Amino acid sequence: MRSHSSALSFPLLLRRRLLTTATHFHKPTAKMANVSDNSLRESLAEKISTIQTQGNVVRQLKASGAAKLEIETAVQALNALKLERSSIEAQIQAASGDSSASRDAFRQAVVNTLERRLFYIPSFKIYRGVAGLYDYGPPGCAVKSNVLAFWRQHFVLEENMLEVDCPCVTPEVVLKASGHVDKFTDLMVKDEKTGTCYRADHLLKDYCKEKLEKDLSMTAEKAADLKHVLAMLDDLTAEQLGAKIKEYGITAPDTKNPLSDPYPFNLMFQTSIGPSGISPGYMRPETAQGIFVNFKDLYYYNGNKLPFAAAQIGQAFRNEVIAPRQGLLRVREFTLAEIEHFVDPQDKSHPKFSEVANLEFLMFPRELQMSGQSAKKLQIGEAVSKGIVNNETLGYFIGRVYLFLTELGIDKQRLRFRQHLANEMAHYAADCWDAEIESSYGWIECVGIADRSAYDLRAHSDKSGVSLVAQEKYSEPREVEVTNNNTVNFTTLRFNTPVKYILDCGCKIVAALKLIVAPVKKELGLAFKGNQKIIVEALEAMDEKEAMEMKAALELKGEVEFLVCNLGKTVTIKKNMVSISKEKKKEHQRVFTPSVIEPSFGIGRIIYCLYEHSFYTRPSKTSDEQLNVFRFPPRVAPIKCTVFPLVQNEQYENVAKLISKSLTVAGVSHKIDITGTSIGKRYARTDELGVPFAITVDKTTSVTIRDRDSKNQVRVDVEKVASVVKEVTDGFKTWADILNEYEIHTSESADD
Repeated sequence: MRSHSSALSFPLLLRRRLLTTATHFHKPTAKMANVSDNSLRESLAEKISTIQTQGNVVRQLKASGAAKLEIETAVQALNALKLERSSIEAQIQAASGDSSASRDAFRQAVVNTLERRLFYIPSFKIYRGVAGLYDYGPPGCAVKSNVLAFWRQHFVLEENMLEVDCPCVTPEVVLKASGHVDKFTDLMVKDEKTGTCYRADHLLKDYCKEKLEKDLSMTAEKAADLKHVLAMLDDLTAEQLGAKIKEYGITAPDTKNPLSDPYPFNLMFQTSIGPSGISPGYMRPETAQGIFVNFKDLYYYNGNKLPFAAAQIGQAFRNEVIAPRQGLLRVREFTLAEIEHFVDPQDKSHPKFSEVANLEFLMFPRELQMSGQSAKKLQIGEAVSKGIVNNETLGYFIGRVYLFLTELGIDKQRLRFRQHLANEMAHYAADCWDAEIESSYGWIECVGIADRSAYDLRAHSDKSGVSLVAQEKYSEPREVEVTNNNTVNFTTLRFNTPVKYILDCGCKIVAALKLIVAPVKKELGLAFKGNQKIIVEALEAMDEKEAMEMKAALELKGEVEFLVCNLGKTVTIKKNMVSISKEKKKEHQRVFTPSVIEPSFGIGRIIYCLYEHSFYTRPSKTSDEQLNVFRFPPRVAPIKCTVFPLVQNEQYENVAKLISKSLTVAGVSHKIDITGTSIGKRYARTDELGVPFAITVDKTTSVTIRDRDSKNQVRVDVEKVASVVKEVTDGFKTWADILNEYEIHTSESADD
C-alpha cells in the first residue's frame, strides 16, 4: 500500500440515525446530500436577506410614527420569517451536525465493546500507553488470524502464489533504490512556540468539515468552496496547503499558536544494523521490497515462467502523526498483506478474467470525481472494455478484492473502488484504484490495487547491478535489428561526440543507435586530407534519423551535403565514403523487465471496518437494556461455537465435555461454560463476542444448536453436533440448510 493515508476524494457528510432496536447507519446518496445541503444554505441566505429587509421595514414604520396595527402586522411578519430561518437552520444541523453526533455515538459504542471484551487495547496501558500502538487481545487475535487464513485461501492458494517472509529491518540501500529514503514523506506543520507537529492536510480537512457542520450561516458559495478544498486535498502542494492554512486562519489545535509553513517529514523509523552503527537501515514501511529484491530467485523457482505472483504477510512501520480517537485506522506498526503479480508488459490479459467480468459494484472513476458526481455501479468487464480500468489483470484483481471483502463481511453498499486522480499517481504507474470502505470516520482506503509498470524491478536492477528480467522464448528464431540493451542520456553528449569514445568510456548506447555507420577512411583521406579525422568523428556521431536520411540521399543521388560543426562548414559526402547499414541477427528469445500489478491490503483497517459493519444492538426481552451483537460470518468469528449445559448437572456437564472433545478433534474453535449463570446471560455474552452458534445441553442424547442472528434453534443428536457445526463454519452448508435438515426446537426461547 503505497499511500500511507486514506485518500478521501469526496468526503461525504451523510445523515446517520441511531436506531433503538438495531444500531446501524441509514444514509442518502452523496449526490442527494450535497444537493440538499446546497439548497438549504441558499434558502437560509435568502431568508436572512429577507429578514434584514423586513427588519428595516419595521424600523422605518416605528420611526415614521405609523399606526400601531401596521407596526404589529410588520413585526408578526418578521417573527414568522425568523421562525422559518430557525427551521432551515435545524434542517442543516440535522443534515450535518446531528449525523456527526450519531457517528461519534455509534463509534464509541463499538470501541467500548471492543476494548471491554479485549478485542484490542492500547499498548503499554499501565504506563499510559503510546499513541498509535495497540495490542490485540484473545478475540482480536482470533479474528485477525481468521482474516489472514481466509486471505491465504482466497489469494495464495486459489491463485497458486509464492509466499515469502522477509525481515522487517531493511538496509538503507534497498529503500534508497525504491525511493522511500527521499520521497516517503508527509507534509507537517509545527506549533511555532511549543514545537508540536501536526499533519497539514489533516488540520485543513478538520477545519473544513467543522465549518460545514457547525457554521449554519455560511453561504452556499462558501460551503461549495470548502467542499472543493476537501475534494482536492490530496492534490495540494506544500505551498497551496500553507496558503489555505493562512487564508482560513488555522492555528495549533491545542494552544491556538501560529503554525509554521508545511515541510516534508520522512515517515520511516531509522535504525542501524550491527553494533558498529556504520550500516544504516530502516524498519520497513511496506513488505513489497522484499519480494522485488528476490525476483530473480522467485522467477527461477517458478520455472522461469510468467505470469506469476508472490505474496507476503508481515509487519510494517510508519512514524505517523497520530490524532486522538483514530484507533486501528492510523497506527505506527501494522500488518500488511501484499501481492506482487509479475506480468509481461506486452500482454496484461488474464486467463480467469471471465470469472469476475460480470461482477457489478460501486466504482468511482476519476471522471466522476472531477465532475463532482458520486460513485456508480459498473460491471468490471465493462470498465475494462471501455478503458476505465487499464487492463484485464488489474480488473481481475479488483474483482477478486471485491469478493474477498464482501465474503469477509463488508457491506456491499458501503464499499467502493476509487480511481486515483492523474496527479495522485506516480509518473510510472499505469493505473491505480483503492478499495474504500465507509465507516464512522468516512471513506477509508483499505486496499490499494496498482499497476506499477516495471519501475520497482528496474530501480533495484540499476542500483544493485543485478539484472532483474524475464525471457520469452520464441518457437522459431526471429531476425531482428541489433540494439544495445544499455542506455545513455544523449542530452549530455555533444552532437559530434565520437561513438568510439562513448563505448571506450563505458557509456551505454540507446536503441536510437541501431545502425552501423562505417566511414571509409581511405576515401575520406583522399578527399579531405587533414580534416579526415574530424569528418570521421562527425559521421560516427550521427543519430539514427540523420543517418537514415543520409543513407536515403546517397542511394538516390550518390552524394549529400553534410554539416561538420567542428569545421564550421558543409562538406560533400559521396556514396563511396561511408557505409550505413543496420546489423541484423537471429534471436531465440525476448528479454524484458516485467510489469507489476500490486494489490496491497491494510489488514488492521479491514478488521476495524468489519467490526463496525458487523456491530448492532437489539433489545433484551427481560429488561430495557440494549444487547450488543457482532454478526461476524462464521469464517472470521473469533470462536465458532459455545457449549452450555442448560443447568448445573453432572450428566449434562459430562455430555458438554464430550462434545467439547469432538469439536477439538474436528478443529472447531469453541468455548465451554459450565458456570451456573442463566443461559440467557450466557447467550448475551457470546453474542457480544460474535460467536455464531451456541450448543445447549438439555438432554443426554440430543442437544440444541442456536443461531446467533435469528436466534432459531434446531435439535441434533450428540454424536452429530461437531460435524454439523464444522459444515456450517467451513462454509459447506448454510444455516438455512441446517433448518431444513433437522428438527426445529420450538420451546420457549432460552434468551428470555
